[in-house]
Amino acid sequence: MLGWALVFFLLAIVAGAMGFGGIAGAAAGIAKILFFVFLALLVVSAIAHAVRGRPPL
Repeated sequence: MLGWALVFFLLAIVAGAMGFGGIAGAAAGIAKILFFVFLALLVVSAIAHAVRGRPPL
């Protein structure tokens, strides 16, 4: 999922450089949403491992 966020981030940068403001804004929005979803899943995973008594990897 983090890979998709990076892909949309790069797409936003390229589209912004070429002057496609609407496409760049949409791609940046998608990248931001995917990044925060990935971050939330990381926190949930760390908490689940802590509750089970396993150290995080």
